[in-house]
Amino acid sequence: MSSPDATAATAAFRAARDFLLDNAHAPQAAHDGFAWPDVGEHFNWAVDWFDAVAVDNDRVALHVVDEDGTEAQVTYEQMRRRSNRVANWLADLGIGHGDAVMLMLGNRVELWEAMLAIMKVGAVILPTSVVLGTQDLVERVERADIRAVLADPADAAKFDAIDGDFARIVVGGQRPGWYPFDAAATASDAAPGVAVASDDPAIVYFTSGTTSRPKMVVHTHVSYPVGHLSTMYWIGVRPGDVHLTISAPGWGKHAWSLFFAPWIAEATIFVHTSPRFDAAALVEQLDRNAVDTFCAPPTVWRMLIQADLDTRPRALREVLSAGEPLNPEVIATIQRRWGLQIRDGYGQTELTAVVGNTPGVAVKPGAMGRPLPGNDVVLIDPVTGRVGDEGEICLPTAPVRPLNLMPGYLGEPERTAAVDHDGYYHTSDVATRDAEGRLTFVGRTDDVFKASDFKVSPFEVESILLTHPAVVEAGVVGAPDAVRLNVVKAYVSLGASWEASSETARSILAHAREHMPPYMRVRRVEFFELPKTISGKIRRVELRDREVAAADAGRRLEGEWREADFPDLKA
Repeated sequence: MSSPDATAATAAFRAARDFLLDNAHAPQAAHDGFAWPDVGEHFNWAVDWFDAVAVDNDRVALHVVDEDGTEAQVTYEQMRRRSNRVANWLADLGIGHGDAVMLMLGNRVELWEAMLAIMKVGAVILPTSVVLGTQDLVERVERADIRAVLADPADAAKFDAIDGDFARIVVGGQRPGWYPFDAAATASDAAPGVAVASDDPAIVYFTSGTTSRPKMVVHTHVSYPVGHLSTMYWIGVRPGDVHLTISAPGWGKHAWSLFFAPWIAEATIFVHTSPRFDAAALVEQLDRNAVDTFCAPPTVWRMLIQADLDTRPRALREVLSAGEPLNPEVIATIQRRWGLQIRDGYGQTELTAVVGNTPGVAVKPGAMGRPLPGNDVVLIDPVTGRVGDEGEICLPTAPVRPLNLMPGYLGEPERTAAVDHDGYYHTSDVATRDAEGRLTFVGRTDDVFKASDFKVSPFEVESILLTHPAVVEAGVVGAPDAVRLNVVKAYVSLGASWEASSETARSILAHAREHMPPYMRVRRVEFFELPKTISGKIRRVELRDREVAAADAGRRLEGEWREADFPDLKA
């Protein structure tokens, strides 16, 4: 059953979607003319949009290719019916409106069926990474008041030590005491008939928790499902396209680009599952499956250029990056090899895509683009509070709150108030704005540091380091120094053919001396496996803590090379 105002809501959503598609290469007109659609008091995207476009639609909605070559293709109509069966089966198990359902699944067909089904019964999706262990899960189960868990047999074992009155559902097998997901196949495929309020919670994400315990980001049946109209516009995905994003379930980008945005556009979601990254295999899949639009995190792009693959996949039209800013060297290499511009974008788990380089617009190296339709951005100096062309990225919340902004952190009003105050949502990210209105990422407010009284952006230093052939990735932090306050320290991940030797260290330090001004220059280097969040972001806080601990102890870190170790490198 659709919601009471379903027909009007679907029409309003479609009109907004079509306006963005019609202005795909006119970003200023799209920004000036776009308004978030009014979908009314009752809106369930899984019913009022997905099912509305899925009826009798034989276009492939989801195409999954496993590493062993096994393939599964599900049409829109099949996905509608299959998710209805799962929804009705969940309802028979007692899962209903407002119940939190933890999804601990990899990229398999059942994940998409379950996400739609949970929305259809008015329950709340809690995507959870499969890399988490039992201790992490205990906290999440308790804090979120989980009423059901879906996991595959291997991950289901992690819940053996977790007490709780919640339904346990195993996907892709059997397990004593667990309901088999396969049983849903015999349920009715009629629409489940649950109406939800537009501002009811629909999805909750645990943030990475790099500096404190994870926050629980709440999104409603509007803030993500409708808010991702901006993400669709940034990606440039069109009806009938095949879209691939390299992303693991459990963090926001998966919902951005492997659930909402492609299905808003009525495109095909393509997924290639592989336990290990293989650049040649990825490019082969892009070509073989005629992928039109492709998004990957910076780590994947860096590994692709290291693989020296020159053949452009045949159908590829749009290539994108998100998660952390992409270094200009990578953008230039892909432009040279494939004739395509990697377009960067910016958003957070708390938001949808807010800023982006849009299709057909020349990319300024290093810039992440302009505000996307439906979004206005101001830069506020964190110290003076002045609005200008450099400062913290903030979104005005008055007089109208952005539709694509979370209502808050679940159960933590103090943490919500810390980012949502004085008429703005504060992202804690710093950027600059040029004369053409393009924004360039500088760093997190707590990542930027001072060296010799100059502000140093880790991202800027890392981008220059990446132009050295040995450097695949780098994490830059300030190492405490009695004279300079901090000196610039680089933790470096090396290419496969390079050794962690004094010769390599000297080469990188010499490269820094040649290409960086004195205040920015890397003066210490260490070859190190970079710590990352589950979403692939470098945990610079761990690297900073390591430096502070060493300084407090008055010791030099083993494996570190310094400028002073090379007399021919003048300070």
